[in-house]
Amino acid sequence: MKFYLISDNIDTLIGMRLSGIDGVVVHTEKEVRKTLEQTMRRKDVAVVLMTDSLTSLCPELIMDYKMNRKQPLIVGIPDRHGNGRTGDSITGYVRDAIGIKLD
Repeated sequence: MKFYLISDNIDTLIGMRLSGIDGVVVHTEKEVRKTLEQTMRRKDVAVVLMTDSLTSLCPELIMDYKMNRKQPLIVGIPDRHGNGRTGDSITGYVRDAIGIKLD
């Protein structure tokens, strides 16, 4: 079982690939819905990471998946620019997950 990233930012995708997490970059609500539906059907994905800006494009679909499916788990993450949450950043997630400090 593995992680999979759905991002709107190539920098976030590259950062996650450095930690061994594959993914895709999408921008429109239609692309997000299609990619999320495809990813939710995958048997090898345990956790879907999505940038916060993408989760805001289709919150009802994401909530439906969270409430009615046990797996994969959907987790919203800030992109490299953050989202205003104090102390949260993609570099912090990478540092905590794999123990590498990115500058």
